[in-house]
Amino acid sequence: MNTLDNQYKRLLETVLEYGVEKSDRTGTGTKSIFGYTIRHNMSNGFPLLTTKKIAVKSMMTELKWFLKGRTDIQYLRENDCKIWNGDYEKSGRTDGDLGPIYGKQWRRWKGFRTDNPDTIKTKTDSVQYYDQLSMLIEQLRKNPNSRRLMVSAWNVSELEQMTLPPCHYSFQCYVADNKLSLMWNQRSVDTFLGLPFNIASYGTLLLLLCEETGYRPGELVGNLGDVHLYTNHLEQAKLQLTREGRELPDILLKDVNLLEGEFDYEVLGYKPHPAIKAPLSN
Repeated sequence: MNTLDNQYKRLLETVLEYGVEKSDRTGTGTKSIFGYTIRHNMSNGFPLLTTKKIAVKSMMTELKWFLKGRTDIQYLRENDCKIWNGDYEKSGRTDGDLGPIYGKQWRRWKGFRTDNPDTIKTKTDSVQYYDQLSMLIEQLRKNPNSRRLMVSAWNVSELEQMTLPPCHYSFQCYVADNKLSLMWNQRSVDTFLGLPFNIASYGTLLLLLCEETGYRPGELVGNLGDVHLYTNHLEQAKLQLTREGRELPDILLKDVNLLEGEFDYEVLGYKPHPAIKAPLSN
């Protein structure tokens, strides 16, 4: 049963009908609403929209990049993933890096030691790095009823060093009846181009965590903040609304090594409508 495309189309309709016109940092302009939730039962299929074709390889490459803890543009370019090129070029950086964004925070969160409250915080030996992904997996195995099964990318002390502060800034896991569910939180939602990637990416992450921990996949939940359509995406959104959803595909994950950011995949039975091109605002 494909309820995902229907939920997504309802969201497009809501933004088109009720969205407030707002300016934004890119200078493009948006129609925007505040607050929306999407829910998908993973037993209904892999959450890849069918009302337009999604660039699966680029989405998977970016997810692997996050999981590896990398923040360089080189890995993305080597794997023909162009979604960060505009932000890198706009930043004016020439060092080949995007700053301490997602991968850095997931795998090497910079904090301070707490075993000595008298430690001077500016000393090098007071710094400690936290692999949040490893910590999450350990807690999922040892303490699945915990309400602290979270990973955050919103490191306030490093936001100014990032090319772009995280749009999807945290995710939380939940275990019940031997099923693992995942909820991600997103402050800024490019509904036409970005959100389909986010849905499929966190759906993949949920399945990878299941492979690592032995749980069955439960529910995928997206909590969305500033949900917007750029003004140069409105006609594309209206076109997508004319299309009926098709059966969701399945996915086969192989050779999973989550903490190394390595896995192979095969998407099965994906028969989407054609892609709809739209410009990316940076």
